Order: sequence, then structure tokens, then C-alpha cells
Amino acid sequence: MSLSLQQMFSEIDQLTPEDQLKVMGYLVERIKQHVIQVQSKRKWSDLKGMASYPLLGKDAQEWVSQTRREGDEHRKSLLG
Repeated sequence: MSLSLQQMFSEIDQLTPEDQLKVMGYLVERIKQHVIQVQSKRKWSDLKGMASYPLLGKDAQEWVSQTRREGDEHRKSLLG
């Protein structure tokens, strides 16, 4: 840890709890701005055509139905 960072922590320790919260809020906002800039927002339409049809070799409705059946069977086995 650098000396300037240690000095900053020492100064923060001397602040009132209210001022420490202000420092924390400031840092959170700074991080949020950085994260938002880094993450690009995607639209669902951007994903169009990325997967071949049928995905995993099954029709989507067939996959949903099979997954639900398997879930139902699993729950029954746990309860019964």
C-alpha cells in the first residue's frame, strides 16, 4: 500500500461518521460511473442470429416441456 493511500485512510479515520459516509458515497458514485462506461448496454435484438436453430438440436417448445417434466419429476421424488 502506498504512503499516500495510508495517509488518506488515516485522514478518513479522523472524519466524523457523517463525513465518512459522504466519502463512501463519493467513491460509490465514481465506481458506478466507471462501471457504466465499461459495460455496454445490449439489446435483445443484438443477439438475433447468434445461435443456430434449433439450439442444442431441439425445438424451443420441446426443450421447455422436457425441462418442466424433469423438474416436476424431481420435485415428486423429493416429496414422495
